Amino acid sequence: MFYTYVLKSEKDDKLYIGFSSNLKKRIEEHNSGLVKITKNRRPFKLMYYEACRDKKKAIEREKSLKTGFGRSYLKKRI
Repeated sequence: MFYTYVLKSEKDDKLYIGFSSNLKKRIEEHNSGLVKITKNRRPFKLMYYEACRDKKKAIEREKSLKTGFGRSYLKKRI
């Protein structure tokens, strides 16, 4: 399984959208400062995730959630 996930920074209240095959490990990496792009925005809280059977679908969903429509969708869901 692959997961598309949304994290919220407790430092700046902004969202980060990504995908991973190991959701728990990836969140730990974000919160440990091992992910360069989110290192200075820690800590993070998992706000939303979706499971996909294949990597391609998870990437497509990640891209979709990063659009204006996707962010609007997330505001209603979170």
